[in-house]
Amino acid sequence: MATEHEVETTGLLGWIDRRFPLTSTWKKHVSEYYAPKNFNFWYFFGSLALLVLVNQIVTGIFLTMNYKPDATLAFASVEYIMRDVPWGWLIRYMHSTGASMFFVVVYLHMFRGLLYGSYRKPRELVWVFGCAIFLCLMAEAFFGYLLPWGQMSFWGAQVIVNLFSAIPFIGPDLSLWIRGDYVVSDVTLNRFFAFHVIAIPLVLIGLVVAHLVALHEVGSNNPDGIEIKAKKDAKGIPLDGIPFHPYYSVHDFLGVCVFLMIFAAIIFLAPEMGGYFLEANNFIPANPLQTPPEIAPVWYFTAFYAMLRATTDPFKIVLMIVIALLGVLALMRARGKWRLGLPVLAVLVILAMYFTQSKFWGVVVMGGAVVSLFFLPWLDRSPVKSIRYRPVFHKVFYGIFVLIFLTLGFLGTRPVSPAATLIAQICAIIYFAFFLGMPFWTRLGKFKQPPERVQFKPH
Repeated sequence: MATEHEVETTGLLGWIDRRFPLTSTWKKHVSEYYAPKNFNFWYFFGSLALLVLVNQIVTGIFLTMNYKPDATLAFASVEYIMRDVPWGWLIRYMHSTGASMFFVVVYLHMFRGLLYGSYRKPRELVWVFGCAIFLCLMAEAFFGYLLPWGQMSFWGAQVIVNLFSAIPFIGPDLSLWIRGDYVVSDVTLNRFFAFHVIAIPLVLIGLVVAHLVALHEVGSNNPDGIEIKAKKDAKGIPLDGIPFHPYYSVHDFLGVCVFLMIFAAIIFLAPEMGGYFLEANNFIPANPLQTPPEIAPVWYFTAFYAMLRATTDPFKIVLMIVIALLGVLALMRARGKWRLGLPVLAVLVILAMYFTQSKFWGVVVMGGAVVSLFFLPWLDRSPVKSIRYRPVFHKVFYGIFVLIFLTLGFLGTRPVSPAATLIAQICAIIYFAFFLGMPFWTRLGKFKQPPERVQFKPH
């Protein structure tokens, strides 16, 4: 008996289908996967992220053919790739530019999810897998950043690994374990190389597969935030859905063409992007005896780096006051002993902050800024998903959040100054207030009634 998505085939394809679900998988996930018919510009970035992932894997394989993970040879091997390997400069620039473009498309992809509520029920697991992919990308980028063995690579890794030493009790041993030595050395380079080319990519590919499987299980969201599976015809096909292939395969091909033009323009005209993609100090061999004037991470880490630098002793006191106020608010709302968990937790956190260094809490703030994203499906209590049907002040809050994130990103690239630190501290508080206040402000205001069917105007 033929099962769903199976077709009768003969010849080579039939022989394969009887032993491997090739045709049925194609039909289930591509040609008979029904996506909402009102996708817009924001839905290009998921497929673009997959494209850049393939680019990074392919170019990475070719780079490892000539790269030497040795402290005395690493920088020279990169120069060899750039100068002597046929088309090596192009492969290296495709990889370095691809790293930055990966974060560009992922940030935009996540922002689209924020706009249209793609993290809401039943897509909580899709969002969690996506956030795990983002965290995995950050680890992949960090481990790969040391490999060129330039000045900024070396000292950036030194600074980031030293942050772990601020963790109470286990910090010094943990940072020593990560480095494999008392300083960043050849041992560190080898283990970072292993993580960058083997361990993290395997985890990343697994998460991407899980992300796509979970997405196709519950179906794609759309700009109206309407579940198209709720209304189907007699054949069980969503009334507001169209097959992914050929409609959205052609749609995404257009996005790929535009993206590749921008990608090629950067590679051939401005691969360093003014020092944001490739820093000038990374064209200088690593020197453990000479610290660069200003150590800063690549642009896609700078927002979180700015929060790390902003966590000073005075700012720690401000955080303690904020946590105390939250604890008092939770205590006022508690109506029984079983609800006293949050006030007790607030007291414990304040005591821990009092007896530990601000450096450690800078790491906590930086990590908390990323971890907060995982809880978004349970923080947002809005009765509607899409920003289209929310009150105006919700859109203003989203705009402020984006502005705050961009400001933090810019401050992370600038030298430390009292004014910059103060602005970063204010931005960090607003960043966390956006998430912590979500259970309250997302319920407020006058919401529009979403339509019963998706709104779509043919181009």
